[in-house]
Amino acid sequence: MEGHLKVLFIPRWYPHRYDPMPGLFIERHARAVSKYVKVAVLYVHQDDRLTDQFMESEVSRDDELYQMKIYYRPSRAALPCMRRFVNSWRYFSLHFIGIKRIRKEFGDPDIIHVNVLTRLGIIALICKWFLGTPYIITEHWSRYIPQRDEFRGFLRKMVTRLVVRNASAVLPVTENLAKAMRNHGLKNRHYRVIPNVVDMEQFRIAENNPHQPKHQFIHVSCFEDQPKNISGILRVLKKLSLKRTDWECQLIGEGPDHEELISYARELGIEGTFAIFTGLKVNQELAGMMAGADFLLMFSRFENLPVVILESYACGVPVISTDVGGISEYMNEDLGILIHSEDEDQLLEKIGWMLDHHKDYSKDRIREYAIKHVSNEVIGAQLFEIYSKAASCQTGR
Repeated sequence: MEGHLKVLFIPRWYPHRYDPMPGLFIERHARAVSKYVKVAVLYVHQDDRLTDQFMESEVSRDDELYQMKIYYRPSRAALPCMRRFVNSWRYFSLHFIGIKRIRKEFGDPDIIHVNVLTRLGIIALICKWFLGTPYIITEHWSRYIPQRDEFRGFLRKMVTRLVVRNASAVLPVTENLAKAMRNHGLKNRHYRVIPNVVDMEQFRIAENNPHQPKHQFIHVSCFEDQPKNISGILRVLKKLSLKRTDWECQLIGEGPDHEELISYARELGIEGTFAIFTGLKVNQELAGMMAGADFLLMFSRFENLPVVILESYACGVPVISTDVGGISEYMNEDLGILIHSEDEDQLLEKIGWMLDHHKDYSKDRIREYAIKHVSNEVIGAQLFEIYSKAASCQTGR
């Protein structure tokens, strides 16, 4: 069966022409399993920059993926309820139009791989009913966990339960997320945790790491303060700057609270000196900055499994992180330190300790953990095994 199965990914988030970061972890899953199966990706994205036409599509092929991205103009109806209805209609109808084109150009998929519920699960369920195509679900969204409590509404829950029950497998990225989904009545006999994947060729231990006059540690995120608690990090950095000055923290990324957080750091008197805001960094540039850091710092209030932690491991760099979501499932004493969420005093203490002890960690041992748990080869093989079982059950083999 190897090399002959065709799999269609339909993701809620995916890199697109305006932003290379959303859903990058989904693209990496697709590329990881492309060594075993043929993979197509269909991504539909609302685009308010379209003015002269209703929709545009882009199709690309490389050695690993066939990708179709469809952009559509949002409704301009005066009533909000009408806008929501029209936008939903366009979203669903363009997925079915895209699937029809993919069946013609790529071939009939043997498996549909849904990434993030619920609307895409409805599409996959319809395809199962009318085309006989089985589907599996990967869930990344933390809306199910108690700290967020965003999985609400009788109709949404009823439909999501139907979608999950009819899936061939459900693949949350952590056991913590799997438990939260089950607690909401999302039942399926085939739950299996499949974590995010890291490109081990791109994220590597630095070959030449020159001596730095100051310790350097990093924070990488989407700069949304509510989940990431970057303001808490800044307050701790201010306190640390009053104790010692042999360090700097690079805060990498951009997002909705980016400018506000820069202003807050300026108010604290640490912006540009102890807190260095670098903006968005991707690919080799990000990998180089991670590999050159002494450690990675995360202070999130809630998470599933941030891929930046796994990327840090691939670079042989230890991590300080709050013990939230599924992070503890991928942390041990060889990899870093877990702390309590919101505990700024503990964070201050552990940063100080790590500044003096980060060299005690074995870079090779940290990277070896990443290779064994989240490399392309490991995750790709796990997904292929799941696809093969789903296809075999569907055909009765």
